[in-house]
Amino acid sequence: MRYANFRFDLPAGLVVFLVALPLCLGIAQASGVPPFVGLLTGIIGGLLVTLLSPSPFSVSGPAAGLVTIVTSAIVSLGDFPTFLFALLLSGIFQFVFGMLRSGKLAALIPSAVIHGMLAGIGILLILQQLPLAMGYPVGHGLSEEITLQQLQADITPAAIIVSIGALLLIKFWGSSSVKQRLRLSALPGPLIAVLWGCLFVWLAERLSPGLANLARIELPALTSVEALQSQLSFPNWQAWRNPAVYVIAMTIAIVGSLETLLSQEALKKIAPMTPEPRAGNMLSGLIGGLPITSVIVRSSANVQAGARSRLSILIHGLLLLLSAVIFTDLLNNIPLASLAAILIYTGFKLAHPKIILLLWRQGLQQFIPFTATLFGILFFGMLEGIALGLVVQLVGSLYQSNRNALRLTHYDNHYLIKCQQNLTFLNKMRLKHLLGQIKPDSEVIIDCEGIDYLDDDIREMLNEYRYSAAKRGIKISLHLSENILVRNIN
Repeated sequence: MRYANFRFDLPAGLVVFLVALPLCLGIAQASGVPPFVGLLTGIIGGLLVTLLSPSPFSVSGPAAGLVTIVTSAIVSLGDFPTFLFALLLSGIFQFVFGMLRSGKLAALIPSAVIHGMLAGIGILLILQQLPLAMGYPVGHGLSEEITLQQLQADITPAAIIVSIGALLLIKFWGSSSVKQRLRLSALPGPLIAVLWGCLFVWLAERLSPGLANLARIELPALTSVEALQSQLSFPNWQAWRNPAVYVIAMTIAIVGSLETLLSQEALKKIAPMTPEPRAGNMLSGLIGGLPITSVIVRSSANVQAGARSRLSILIHGLLLLLSAVIFTDLLNNIPLASLAAILIYTGFKLAHPKIILLLWRQGLQQFIPFTATLFGILFFGMLEGIALGLVVQLVGSLYQSNRNALRLTHYDNHYLIKCQQNLTFLNKMRLKHLLGQIKPDSEVIIDCEGIDYLDDDIREMLNEYRYSAAKRGIKISLHLSENILVRNIN
């Protein structure tokens, strides 16, 4: 790090802090853990991971895309310490992935499956946060069944006003020129949404105290080392006996790695030559945080704010630490409805209708795997949905490849079968179908001059057809390239 860049990195670090603060609090609230855990995760990503990472611009912290995995994992495992053990394991898995350089395999995952994964995460995030945005009690979400009667009884008009206002502000602030005219371009939309919620509470307390009765952030006062220690959680080391821990750890490792790699690919378009960051889930699992990934929103804000080195990321982490220690009274005025609105908007961007429409226009070969992944995640789970999307994509690709491998054309009783790619046993059904269309007393040319390989199953089928065709008066002319061994073809 070059401290000569301090005058550039200080304002960039402040901008990243303003972006990260509401997201850290909102992601913790959405994950069903105390808001301090969200700040702690941001501090780990901003300070510890940054010191270990070679990336000068990539900002690590809690990711909204893993919220639904975290909430379901904590419920299924029974408690947060057991989840921390799974998070620690996921960090070990990611370390192994890195040693094996398996990150390159992410390039093999079809874009339709990735879009389906992100859309599924977005829809789950919206469904999870809607009750809280309407004033439903904290701690109730996808993990519990909510009846229409319960929602109607617990809906808080003030929460709805705060949520709708926050959503409109985020949308308006991100697309209008007002912030440029007011020279407030450094203030991100989520922070404006939080400030709006605080302003609403302040006005309600003075004009109509009944409206101010909103659920708010509850950060502890860290006035001593003992108070800090009481807020930290540690892994349940006995959880290694639970098989579900390993499934959840692998899910976090795979999805977290994908998010990080996607973030890096997007960041490279803004800041080329960016080294890949190192994951911090082992550290986060050890001292009671949430899953950590490289996050594109904070990373791009860092670059656009003029950062020159990792110092800007360290400054953002330090500011998060100061906010957790010094500014707790101020942060405790933030209504949870504001944070719910931020995450609903994040979920909407992940599952934006434009993405669905784009994949539909690209054709069924893209839309079907996307849909399979999306509904697989919604109804079965994250890994199951990704696996289903991959299987559907693979089957579709094999079908298209098989269909295009061989082409049949004919004029009267003259037929031409053109081999357009190397043939394996997967092409047997297609070849059999085409050979079956050739009528008796015809002449057929099988042109394989443009390919380099025929496997034994195809050779055997051609031999059998050659002998049976003679009985039907079919004359066959087989053209092979010099690279193909002609054994077993007479």
